[in-house]
Amino acid sequence: MEIGAVGNLATPIPRAVDAKQPGTTPAITNTKAAPVQTTDAVTRVLPAPSAEQVKQAVSDINKSMQALSQGIEFSIDTDSKQNIVKIIDPQTKEVIRQMPSKEAIEIAKSLDQMIGKLIKEKV
Repeated sequence: MEIGAVGNLATPIPRAVDAKQPGTTPAITNTKAAPVQTTDAVTRVLPAPSAEQVKQAVSDINKSMQALSQGIEFSIDTDSKQNIVKIIDPQTKEVIRQMPSKEAIEIAKSLDQMIGKLIKEKV
């Protein structure tokens, strides 16, 4: 197949084919695909999911992960609204690792409280 002009590399140039030669195919016709409207999908702003929808999604993820592996659990911290992933030992049900750690969540909560106090004092 020959390549067309540099500005339009995807459009092949039709050429004559000798039908007597083995392994040849008929000439390619110039067809263009319909344009895809991706700008709507990119610029469209969807409303934020409700708390109930998020809880349901987390529950669904946990059910799926339990079917694949007994050791991963997803949750959301109620105070900080932060996503939490726990790696759990299937036999002992002990948390092997948590991301972010309990300490990091507590530090974030403390910082939020301090920032809240500073703002209240300035007003």
